[in-house]
Amino acid sequence: MVDGFYGDFATWSEALKYSNGYNNPAILEKVKSAVLKVKSGEAVYERDSVLFDQIEYSYPLLTYLLYIALANGNKLNVMDFGGSLGTSYFQCRNFLTHLKSLKWNVVEQKHFVQCGKKYIEGDHLKFYDHMEACIKAERPNVLLISGVLQYLENPYQILQEMLGYGLEYIIIDRTLFIDKPDRLTVQIVPPSIYSASYPAWFFNLNRFLTSFANQYNEVDSTDSFEYCRLDDGVLAQSSIILFKRKS
Repeated sequence: MVDGFYGDFATWSEALKYSNGYNNPAILEKVKSAVLKVKSGEAVYERDSVLFDQIEYSYPLLTYLLYIALANGNKLNVMDFGGSLGTSYFQCRNFLTHLKSLKWNVVEQKHFVQCGKKYIEGDHLKFYDHMEACIKAERPNVLLISGVLQYLENPYQILQEMLGYGLEYIIIDRTLFIDKPDRLTVQIVPPSIYSASYPAWFFNLNRFLTSFANQYNEVDSTDSFEYCRLDDGVLAQSSIILFKRKS
């Protein structure tokens, strides 16, 4: 079967029967190898373990981060939920190093955190295996959720937990939305990246936004360059959205 998104599954357990999950150790090893090359300067940019000879900047993300820093005395303290081994940090750091203070904290699975602490962590980049530990230690002012909610079994439940921490800003990035009801698929990853498949959600945008309505205002949103078509032709468009906590 070629890479892409397939099916319309009723439950997560059903989708798992047709996938091998995200805990495959080969994924971490390939990501680690790529990120170490970026850290050492051997490569310029990494995303999903793939190396690039130039950085694919997300200018909306950079705009939102600099907006938040400016509103906080040129200080930026990010909690990057599901941030792999610092992909977004390495993507954005060239535009952020002039800030008065920069802290970037990745919250990830334990085996990613162990790897990050051992091989990747530095003055600006730290790793935590739970949001609460990160918040207690770092007191971040922005939560970045980039390309991760769609790979969680109970995304709305985790999202409500995140909202409960009351961070001042939230950025939703690299999240694919459809104009149909929420849909659970299985993603077949391109073999050129790594051999893997896992359940993947597509969210109805209006339903997704209602999760924020009581606590946050939408400051800005824009469609990003990422989009795809599901196996039945439904178009999914990636958006980046900035929220600010209501006063």
